[in-house]
Amino acid sequence: MHMYSTCLFCNRPLGGNEEIEAFPVGRRLAFDPAKGRLWVVCRRCERWNLSPLEIRWEAIEDCERRFRDTRLRASTDNIGLARLPDGMELVRIGRPQRPEFAAWRYGDQFGRRRQRAIAYSAVGAAALGAVVVGGNIAGVGMGGAWWGFHGLYQGWRRERTVARLRDLEGNPIRVQQKHLLDTRLRPAEGPDGWVLELAHTPGWSRGGSGVMEMELLRVDGEPAIRIAGQLMARVNRRGGRQSTVQAAVRRIEEAGHPENYLRIAAHESERLRSAGAVALTEKRRRGRSRASHTRKGSLEALPTEIAVAIEMATQERTEREAMEGELAALEAAWRAAEEIAAIADDLLLPDSVRDFIRRERRAAGREGRIVAEDAHRMD
Repeated sequence: MHMYSTCLFCNRPLGGNEEIEAFPVGRRLAFDPAKGRLWVVCRRCERWNLSPLEIRWEAIEDCERRFRDTRLRASTDNIGLARLPDGMELVRIGRPQRPEFAAWRYGDQFGRRRQRAIAYSAVGAAALGAVVVGGNIAGVGMGGAWWGFHGLYQGWRRERTVARLRDLEGNPIRVQQKHLLDTRLRPAEGPDGWVLELAHTPGWSRGGSGVMEMELLRVDGEPAIRIAGQLMARVNRRGGRQSTVQAAVRRIEEAGHPENYLRIAAHESERLRSAGAVALTEKRRRGRSRASHTRKGSLEALPTEIAVAIEMATQERTEREAMEGELAALEAAWRAAEEIAAIADDLLLPDSVRDFIRRERRAAGREGRIVAEDAHRMD
């Protein structure tokens, strides 16, 4: 039985547990015993990873038993949360109405992101204070220290890799933070009614000292759903208030279906892009605009409510396809996530560490053969 260990969306390790013997993956599991669904909640990006059908049934029974045996739990009429002795959490889904379930699920998801963003902001403020104090001691004014720190941070943030993917021919490509300002949903002919225009650079690592030019890739169908969901998690990295989540849920409800909303979002993105182009032309005519840094309608520049709703819709579309029997696609996507995670981790290792790992693996292999030969002689 293959057990997945990497988040399908952010490629980070899901962690493990010793409480659920049939499913030792994850520190927070969500399960719906009535519908037979089991998710691993990534504690990094807070996305819900749906488990493959063939490995979930025994685990759901185990989760149900452990949930009922745990005293430290809180429940509403439809949703319960239990914390096991080792700190692992179980979320039991009862029979909520769809808006209630969506608001609870995504409210928790975006709420935790918002808390994390506030904490990071506090750390950043403390670091800035240290920079300013150090600059004053060194004779640099407060303004100079601030702009120096701000410039370094913005430069690092723009160049930061947010996703490692493969193009339609299987070649590795890299999406950086700056590319989100040129990536957008576009209306299109076809069954989905929209496509993803993906900005990127070739390769998973920088490779060389030259600056690589940005390229655009048109993606549609299931790959567009998966990639858009992964990128929206980055766009929505700061999370959102409960009111924002509820407004996003209403948008999907009014559309009638997550797929319908993605078509609506594509048209809204195009409308914002057109309005932004008109406004920019007018500003330039009046001499009030020196550059076009904000690309209206791009993923990074969408209003928060729309961005949150797009992330919800892409995640629900992926799960619906999995529940309709396309588990092979889900497994392939998860395997790809594990492959990218392994390679991405390896990119961070210096050559000396790689050489050490190879030596140790060879030594372990020789030792294993010697043990096997000794056992064979003893037999």
